[in-house]
Amino acid sequence: MKKDNRAELPQPYFKRRNVALLSLLLILIVSGIGFYFQHSTETPTDTKQHKSKGSGKYKHDDDKPAVVSVETTTKADFPIYLNGLGTVAALKSVTVHPRVDGELMRVAFNEGQTVKEGDLLAEIDPRPFQIQLQQAEGQLVRDEALLKNAEIDYERYKTLLAQDSIAAQQTATQASQVKQYKGIVEMDKAQVNNAKLQLTYAHLTAPISGQVGLRQIDQGNIVHANDTNGLVVITQLQPINVVFTLPEDNIQALIKRKRSNESINITAYDRAGKIKLAEGKLLAIDNQIDPTTGTLKLKAQFDNHDGVLFANQFVNIKMHLDTLKDVTKVSSAAIQNDTQGAFVYVVTPEKTVQVRRVTLDATEGDKVAITNNLAPNEMVVLEGVDQLHEGSQIDIAKKDGQPVADVSDKKEKSDKKSPKH
Repeated sequence: MKKDNRAELPQPYFKRRNVALLSLLLILIVSGIGFYFQHSTETPTDTKQHKSKGSGKYKHDDDKPAVVSVETTTKADFPIYLNGLGTVAALKSVTVHPRVDGELMRVAFNEGQTVKEGDLLAEIDPRPFQIQLQQAEGQLVRDEALLKNAEIDYERYKTLLAQDSIAAQQTATQASQVKQYKGIVEMDKAQVNNAKLQLTYAHLTAPISGQVGLRQIDQGNIVHANDTNGLVVITQLQPINVVFTLPEDNIQALIKRKRSNESINITAYDRAGKIKLAEGKLLAIDNQIDPTTGTLKLKAQFDNHDGVLFANQFVNIKMHLDTLKDVTKVSSAAIQNDTQGAFVYVVTPEKTVQVRRVTLDATEGDKVAITNNLAPNEMVVLEGVDQLHEGSQIDIAKKDGQPVADVSDKKEKSDKKSPKH
């Protein structure tokens, strides 16, 4: 009978061997589970990327050409404008008040009507003034008769005095009487003229030419000379003024332009600054700066033939200050800035970009005038500058706002090759 060697081994040996086998089995199970979950959660795209890593044309994403939009610089005259905010102010505005008391018998205008100076606006009951005129004229006739009689007596007294038939005192008294009656007659004439004037005031006429507003009082009411609101407001709209402000930083350039004695064109736009309303000329410049706002007031005048400007209307003002001759223009989107100043990315014939330092001048809308280091008909990058640096390779997607065909085709082919998720 064969002897079992295990019986001769100590009991702790078997226990240690069983523990080691169990530990190895657990490690294999855990490793298998981890491997399963790692490969089951990896997407096809990730797998393909792992497989294709190092097999593409470019070793790194940074080496791929950046897709950009470019613009061709142009050379032309560049107008310089100053922008301000303004309020339309009527050249003349008059509130028509009655100058006599009485009943408003007739209103002779329509609201919003354009009237000329001297046109009849309304009539106040004229009968009281007609009676006053009649009384003044009657008193004048009476006093003129008394004056004429006194003058006849005075002539007779002078003849009698020459004949030494009356005393000199009597003649002198008669001469004084004549002067007294002459004064009374003059006063009567003044009374007649005043009565005629009051009768004229019963007819309210337009003091200026312009457009009448809304009627403040209706026919049949009793009006008074001291009424606060008056009858109607007349505003002169042709021509019309606009008072606007500019920052004090623009004063020196403005004064220099004013000294040239050439007219300065002004354009008025609506509140949104989009619709052109009227064109005019600069009329005057204020003599002091407002210390609270740091702005200077200016006044422009517009013909306003079409009547688009109204008193107290808010407008945006664009003043043509000067024009730069034959300068290079580029969109402001092409201008980049860093600690050293402004620069642009210029496209080279090799489809790379070059950093070009430039000096900026005036800006108008989305265009900037470049004074040096950038020539006309050069291409500068507008969009896609985030990944660019000196010497970066580029693909042009758009040129002067138009798509470039070869880049579109490349992108379409790339989209077809990309895996579907």
